[in-house]
Amino acid sequence: MKVIRLALLSILPTFVAAGAVRAQADYQSEISELLNHPSIRRAFEVIDQLEPQTHQDLITLTEIPAPPFMEAERAAFYADLLRDAGADSVYIDEEGNVVAFRRGETGERTVAIDGHLDTVFPEGTDVTVRQSGDTLFAPGIGDDTRGLVVVLTVLRALEAADIRTDANILFIGSVGEEGLGDLRGVKHLFREGGPRIDSWIAVDGGGIDRIVNGGLGSHRYRVTFRGPGGHSWGAFGLANPMHAIGRAIAHFDANALPYVSEGPRTSYNVGRIGGGTSVNSVPFETWMEVDMRSVSPERLNGVDAIFQEAMQTALAEENAERTRGEELTLEVTLIGDRPSGEVAEGTPLVERAKATAMALGSEPRLTMSSTDSNIPISLGIPAVTIGRGGEGSGGHSLHEWWINRDGHIAIQNALTLLVAEAGLADVIP
Repeated sequence: MKVIRLALLSILPTFVAAGAVRAQADYQSEISELLNHPSIRRAFEVIDQLEPQTHQDLITLTEIPAPPFMEAERAAFYADLLRDAGADSVYIDEEGNVVAFRRGETGERTVAIDGHLDTVFPEGTDVTVRQSGDTLFAPGIGDDTRGLVVVLTVLRALEAADIRTDANILFIGSVGEEGLGDLRGVKHLFREGGPRIDSWIAVDGGGIDRIVNGGLGSHRYRVTFRGPGGHSWGAFGLANPMHAIGRAIAHFDANALPYVSEGPRTSYNVGRIGGGTSVNSVPFETWMEVDMRSVSPERLNGVDAIFQEAMQTALAEENAERTRGEELTLEVTLIGDRPSGEVAEGTPLVERAKATAMALGSEPRLTMSSTDSNIPISLGIPAVTIGRGGEGSGGHSLHEWWINRDGHIAIQNALTLLVAEAGLADVIP
């Protein structure tokens, strides 16, 4: 009865809350018709039946560590799961992405659905899943292991319900989405000579109401000041890299804050800092890592220019005030570059995402974030990031948790959107 209830929701009026958006009427009709198709109803039943296996897959995958740049073990296991689920072919590419191919009836287009393999947690983090009642606790249980399981279960349901699509489909487990991974997996997929991808659907945080159609751009830098170093008493008067980094942060903050206080939303953050050998030593090296983000490429470049000037000013001031020894040197290294952009409302993929969420009883809202979708969005390729569903919190912390509260609906949402974008093939037995 659950499947029938969800399908009927597609033809009922939907209340739209403040901030929510409505899909265009023709896309609402398209999704309503799709949800009432016998093969989609059957797929929804399969998703319900697969819940015990989906639950176990989530635990098993979570307990395979996938630190930044060390996703290989999880990738190999995930590739085996996709093979067993019925993909036509599966391979792991040069960057470490898992790519499973499902052939379409026409193959004139290719639609990709993705979850990222990596977590933010360093090697050695205990990723054992602990269950208390209906709550699962473990680092990475939601972000984005649940996304991987959504992608996997969609493939299983398509196979079990014998749903054929016009377009080819790629089921992807990507590497390098988090932190200094800098979207390396998706950048590799969209390189010149990479696999053809005409539409992109990523599965990541939040519920089905959250549709990311904008890529939040960011620049990340590692800044290093170096000098001769020495004893805090005997070498006093040397240019001090730690003092220089303090000046750099002060100048950057003083000049960036007024800039980001107006115009399109922009942010900056000094997230890590280090260096020095002891409390009574002038450091020979200090470093910091800086993150800047903006919804606007122009504003991102603007705050970047303020940052660059602040670093040079700090260097010049510290060198000018030294009374002995060599000058400090400065190294500014770009360690992250995520482009921004937006897929406009009215684009079929965005309208289908809104219509699907509405049909399944949600109030969709469009938003901007930094996800795997940044890369295709910046290239003008239709892309959205949709939610993994359920309920959870504590992402990027050791106390992350997730509850399978109507989590099956997120899988139904992903399957419906994928089939709508790929086209349900009219196959005559």
